[in-house]
Amino acid sequence: AGGPVATRRARAVRLRRAAPFAAVAGVALVLAGCGGGDDGTTTSASGVPRVRVVATTSQLGDLVREVGGDAVDVHQVLRPSTDPHEYEPRPADVTATAGAKVVFASGLGLDEWIEDVAEQSGGDAPVVEVGDEVPTKLAGDEEDHDHADADDHGDADDHAADDDHGHDHDGEHDPHWWHDPTNVEHAVGTIRDALVRADPDAAAAVRRSAAAYLAKVRALDAGIARCIARVPQAERKLVTSHDAFGYFAHRYGIEVVGAAIPSQTTQAQPSAGQVARLAALIRRERVRAIFPESSVNPGLARAIAKETGASSDLTLYGDALGEPGSDGATYLDMERHNADAVVRGLTGTAEGCRLPR
Repeated sequence: AGGPVATRRARAVRLRRAAPFAAVAGVALVLAGCGGGDDGTTTSASGVPRVRVVATTSQLGDLVREVGGDAVDVHQVLRPSTDPHEYEPRPADVTATAGAKVVFASGLGLDEWIEDVAEQSGGDAPVVEVGDEVPTKLAGDEEDHDHADADDHGDADDHAADDDHGHDHDGEHDPHWWHDPTNVEHAVGTIRDALVRADPDAAAAVRRSAAAYLAKVRALDAGIARCIARVPQAERKLVTSHDAFGYFAHRYGIEVVGAAIPSQTTQAQPSAGQVARLAALIRRERVRAIFPESSVNPGLARAIAKETGASSDLTLYGDALGEPGSDGATYLDMERHNADAVVRGLTGTAEGCRLPR
């Protein structure tokens, strides 16, 4: 999926990473004994058997732990506040994948590198691309760029600068699906069903955990919708570090005016012309706030804010959860924090979203 440009881009990424993955996998498999004789389970301190699973991103790891509860032992590949576009292979990830019964990937091209990890591990765990199954999928960079070429500002070099930034996205879809809680509802069902297939004995417990968590996700969605509905439509204009909040904006009726990095990957490099046009747009639309992101260098976003007079003191969690104890330590915390920050930034007031925990 994603057309010939996306296919060539993904192939190039895989080729660049083949050598380091092979080297890391060789070390990991020696340490793991090639995963032979392992049934993919561990035992908790209380003696309860747990299925070993791998989850690629911090938000996906949180969802799997919430759904699986005591029935799962989760190896999370990406740490909190880590940009998924900058992943480099580690022996521990290959070893964990070799012994896992299920591998959960975020999907939609965000973490295609997990395919290399799974292949090099020698394991046989199914890779569940959670995001590929969600009901709401927004257009990706490839379609956005095609649209821009059709009615753009005549600066061909700007598009050339973005054309080969080496990211893994499939190009067809925006991979940040979790910022729409209705997608997360569907993801919870996908995770639940995969865990039940992996460990039928834990089915009842997993289904109970999933149902309890679904209730929290639905309550969160309703609370955010009520809060943002109080913001006048003319004030709902969002500018962020990069294009990670299309699903959030789509769900709650917010207009995405632009982003400091005009791409769904943080590895793109905006041209001087793109930055200048964004600054002019911010002034024309009277955008009050630019929102840096926790896992992205805030320098460019803050420089644009300083130039335009917008504020930039409210940070969002975009590609990754925050550290333990932070406002974005879990998926639910992430979305509560983002909603509160967005409302305060858009309105220029101290009153945001007071959502129950």
